[in-house]
Amino acid sequence: MSSATHPALAGRLNILTVDGRVEGDRAVLVARGDLVHGCAQILARTLAGLPDGIGRVDLDMSDVSFMDTAGLQFLETLDTYGRRRGVPVTATGWSDQPRRVLETAGLDPGDPLNGPATLREPVPSVVVRERTQQLDLLRAEVEQLRRAIASRPVIDQARGVLMATHACSPDQAWNVLREASQLSNTKLRKVAAVVTAGAGGRGAEPHASPEVRRALRTAIDRCLN
Repeated sequence: MSSATHPALAGRLNILTVDGRVEGDRAVLVARGDLVHGCAQILARTLAGLPDGIGRVDLDMSDVSFMDTAGLQFLETLDTYGRRRGVPVTATGWSDQPRRVLETAGLDPGDPLNGPATLREPVPSVVVRERTQQLDLLRAEVEQLRRAIASRPVIDQARGVLMATHACSPDQAWNVLREASQLSNTKLRKVAAVVTAGAGGRGAEPHASPEVRRALRTAIDRCLN
């Protein structure tokens, strides 16, 4: 069987692939990558490509290291496949971060489709509200991670500028940026943008406050001298 991927995820985290093989009437699938937006469609295409006569689907999740709440849609897709065809389905081998999401959703990380709590069981409304609040917190954490990934290039560039300018180590350059961020109460990404703008011959960042520039000078003195 060939793997299915989702092109819209290119360049974001780790692209999900689902590979598999058929052993008799059993399909063994292996997921690799991250369960984020679009993962349910990837699985749906893989399941649609299974031959007729499949009597069981076992999905190995041990190579999935990150999932957000889209992973629950991924599981719903597998669960729906099993119910419509009347075949058992499993999703096992979850690693640390995905296990946390499953536990927050009230599912058994050992096998969320067949454990004590599954997607098929009705949940009292008070529990639904609690889970919704917990999942909202997880969504916020995921969004923070995505913003951190997006801002990483400018931070790395700023570290390189400081290393080249002051002949310091990567750790020292990082300490300068962090110290300046704390001193000026400014996001690290904005401090890094000030450093890279100056190195590019554009002068100070248009919105760089005097406090940021002073904080950078103070941080350099503290961390490098």
